[in-house]
Formats: sequence, C-alpha cells, structure tokens
Amino acid sequence: MDQSDAVPIDELWEERRFLLDVAHWMLGDPGAAESVVDEAYHRWYGLSDAARRQFTVPRSWLAKAVGRICLDRLARPGRGAAGPEEGHGARPSEVEEEAGRVVLNALESLSTAERAAFVFRAFGMPPGTVADIVGRTEPELAELAERARQWLRLRRTRSTTPRQHDTVARAVCRACVSGDGELLTSLLCPDATAFFDGGGKVRALTGPVHGCRPVADSLLTLLARSPHTTLTTHSVNGRTGLVASYGRRVAAVISLDVSDDRVAQVWVTLNPDKLRSWNQPPTDGGAGSVEGP
Repeated sequence: MDQSDAVPIDELWEERRFLLDVAHWMLGDPGAAESVVDEAYHRWYGLSDAARRQFTVPRSWLAKAVGRICLDRLARPGRGAAGPEEGHGARPSEVEEEAGRVVLNALESLSTAERAAFVFRAFGMPPGTVADIVGRTEPELAELAERARQWLRLRRTRSTTPRQHDTVARAVCRACVSGDGELLTSLLCPDATAFFDGGGKVRALTGPVHGCRPVADSLLTLLARSPHTTLTTHSVNGRTGLVASYGRRVAAVISLDVSDDRVAQVWVTLNPDKLRSWNQPPTDGGAGSVEGP
C-alpha cells in the first residue's frame, strides 16, 4: 500500500459505521449487517490496486456494494438474516435498539423495492446510484420512496387527530424558538427518528438521527437563533409543520409525524430544489408540500 492510500482513523470509523447503519436498516438485524459490510470490504479488496485507485470516493462504491448485497439477501428465502455466529461486532446499545425497533417493524411491511428506495435515499445516496442498485428508473424510484414514506406516515399518525397534531407541532415550534432542549425532548417519543434531506446541495446530516435527545439536539443546532433566522408553524403536507426562513427565503421545511401526543418522526427538507415552490410568490395562500427523502 502506498503512503498516499493512508486514511485517518476517524474517516475509517465513520465510513464503516455508515455502512453498518445502511445494512441494519435494510435487513433489520445487526449480525446480518456486520456480515454484509464485511462482504462489501472483501469485494473492495478483491479489486486490483489500479481498479481501487479509479474510485475517488471509496465510500460511494462500498455503499453501492452494501445495497446490492442487502437486496440479494432480502431476495433469499428467510430474508437472508445472519445467524448468531456471523455477528462479530459489538451489539448496539439498548437505546439504539429501542430507537430503531418501531421504524424497522414498519419497514418490514414494505415491498423490498419500496424499502430499498426509502432507506437508501434517507441515507443520502444519490438518486442515480439508488436507481442503479434497485434496478428502477429515477422517476420510478421517487414514486417508490414517496409511497414508502406515506405508508410509514400512516402507520405512525393513524390515531392522532389534526387538533392533537397541531397542538404538538406548535409546542415543538415554541421549544425550538426558545432553545429549550428539555421541553423539546419531552415532546418527542423515546424512539423518535429524524431524517435530513439536503439533496447533496447543502451540508446536511447524511443518515437518520435516533432517540429523543439526539433528535432534539440536532433540531436545536439546525434552528439555532440568529438575527436572520425565523421559525413559524405552517401547513405542510396537510398537517401543521414548521418552516424556517433565512431572511426572506425558506431554508427548511419540517414535517412531523405525531403518535400519542408526541413526535415520532421528523422530516427535515433542506434540499433547495424541493423548496422552490416555497420561495415562489404565493398564489392562493394555500398549504405547502414537500417531496419525501
């Protein structure tokens, strides 16, 4: 190995953690995720040195490999989960297990293509890459991801009335404006999950954030008070959400999935392309909508 191939340890760790997260959300099993990531790295080092040097971003190649391996395993009878002997890595903490359990159960109800489209796009993979992995066109991929998102939303909001949702959303807005982390945390489900969609056009978190406190911290960081930033409530996808503006431009639209008077999922749209309609002159003062991750 040439000295130029050396990589900082933090980059190595974050890369492997990202790949494990993708595989875990696809397969729902930490042992199987470890096995998939190990296989992806095995394939990477199966390439020649010259072939590896052609990839300026190895993480992208590895993520694509992980995606394809996961789809292959999901296509097998029994969903291809690894047995206990295959999971050599550390078990996730109880908090991590609790954080993902509800969403993973919901993902199990999706078709393999819907699940792949939703998970891979939620983890920030480029649409072209995801379409290649899933074997669908980009328009088909967008439809699959939206269908998956709507199904997951239905699973989590079925028992919440619009009035209950509005009350919780306005309380979340007040907590964010005041920077009250304890209040915001109390308004989130223990297993709350936040998804950030930057579309590769702005620097945004590339993977889901799990757990009430981490989600609260990520929102408070994103919405930190400044003279140019404002946060208001607004109808988003038919229910009360949050709109953050920088100056006169909408910079983020946040939709909330509420269950049992607490926020179960947070969807933060930062992608400028998806915010274009919000930054056009209003025609009827109606509610806004944003595309899924």
